[in-house]
Amino acid sequence: MVTRLSRRILVAAAAASVAVALSGCGASAESAATGVWGDPDAPRMPSLELHEDRSLSGTDGCNRLVGTWKMSGDRIEFGPIASTLMACEGIDTWLGAATTATIDGSTMTLTDQGGKEIGTLERQPASSPN
Repeated sequence: MVTRLSRRILVAAAAASVAVALSGCGASAESAATGVWGDPDAPRMPSLELHEDRSLSGTDGCNRLVGTWKMSGDRIEFGPIASTLMACEGIDTWLGAATTATIDGSTMTLTDQGGKEIGTLERQPASSPN
């Protein structure tokens, strides 16, 4: 016979298990997002690094970019992205307009405030510690 107290304990244990499972999913989604996207060594090309502390840094191929990011479901949401304002002829500075992104395998697809796809970046392999 299951008492009320036993039932409450079982319900609490089940709720705790679900919470732990869901928090693990968020952590793995964030882990999948962190890292270097685009090639930071390629001149005049955009790249972005998402750091574990939810800050970001990068370049649009001309200007330096800094900002913040967070996971919202399966989507990355960028906080305001600050940028230097150098004029570079022939550079498309689309990366600074990104407000959200999704990841499919090793490709990050970035969208602007209107939801329009503005570009993609490929994940760079993690560097080995020296």
